[in-house]
Amino acid sequence: MLLKDVSVSAIVAGFVAVLVGFASSVAIVFQAAAAAGASSEIIASWLLALGIGMAATCIGLSWYYKAPIITAWSTPGAALLAGSLQGLSIAEATGVFIFTAALGLIIGLSGMFERLTRLIPPSLASAMLAGILLQFGFAIFQSMQSEMLLVAIMCLSYVIAKATVPRYAILLVLVSGLVTVIAGGQLDLSHLELSITRPVWVSPEFSLSAMLGVGLPLLLVTMASQNIPGVAVIRASGYQTPVSPIIVSTSLSTLLLAPWGAFSINLAAITAAICTGTEAHPDTNKRYIAGIAAGVSYFIAGLAGATVVALFAAFPQTMIAALAGLALISTIASNLQTTTADPDYREAAVITLLVTASGISFFDIAAAFWGLIAGLITVLVQKIGQRFIST
Repeated sequence: MLLKDVSVSAIVAGFVAVLVGFASSVAIVFQAAAAAGASSEIIASWLLALGIGMAATCIGLSWYYKAPIITAWSTPGAALLAGSLQGLSIAEATGVFIFTAALGLIIGLSGMFERLTRLIPPSLASAMLAGILLQFGFAIFQSMQSEMLLVAIMCLSYVIAKATVPRYAILLVLVSGLVTVIAGGQLDLSHLELSITRPVWVSPEFSLSAMLGVGLPLLLVTMASQNIPGVAVIRASGYQTPVSPIIVSTSLSTLLLAPWGAFSINLAAITAAICTGTEAHPDTNKRYIAGIAAGVSYFIAGLAGATVVALFAAFPQTMIAALAGLALISTIASNLQTTTADPDYREAAVITLLVTASGISFFDIAAAFWGLIAGLITVLVQKIGQRFIST
């Protein structure tokens, strides 16, 4: 059954999701580790632990639910850690990871997270996701300012492929980008060395101030900026997989791998959208292969550690930005359609979209959370107003 469902497009989608995820935010993970005074060996161990955890959850959950369940590290969480771990030891940082993962596990086991997501109207969830993804769409054309030829060739490849062989559109975009980069002499692999990353155990130390000052914000940021949008991606693609077991799985993986550097394993949002759209496979029942492919890619990336980071760094950032944006165009379109589909929630959804797309951040909590809050407040006020008028 598994082999019959395998397709090139799904495998490519999984690889692209990992490529985009690593290339776009691995530097933030380095900054977070460096803030706690981690050595190069410990930083490599962080990537190994994260890679193993994401691989296990992607492969296991995607195979079990037959849906593309994509997990990732928390990029907003890494950014929070980069600015919050100064003055803490690597042992205290590890204690924070364990504390946050334990809280996430409790939330997942209690079913609180799933009950919360059921209260969010689909229009608002899609609006929040669209607000996040719009930035990646903008990045396609912003990249043209510095790499006009490269991005123009990738865009042209996308348009032609979508009109002729839509299943392989992103593959052809990737190939066209690689050929252009190589032909232009922009890919320098001379300093690339192959090596296997070794795990480094760090015994945790639990500091109350660190757990409250760093652990609780990390939990909130991860839930608000990663898991809620991640659920929105899954739901927007038509999958009704239960949420609580997924939260339990990702939190448990983080808890077990935290001593080796897994600071947060959670649902992916942006990279997940690459694997849940039609580009992965026209048949929704066969897109789970993209999740498995992403898991395999994560495992290889984790083993390679610094080598993979160096490889991803060899690609021009404009190519990565254009690749991510083009891979998400269909997802952006479908979410924009859902955003305005229900007239009862249209204004609230548009407010959610605008606040999320604005990129505002308060109390180290990303715009996706505030966009959702703004939309829910709008819905509440409108319903109260309607009841007042009717009486």
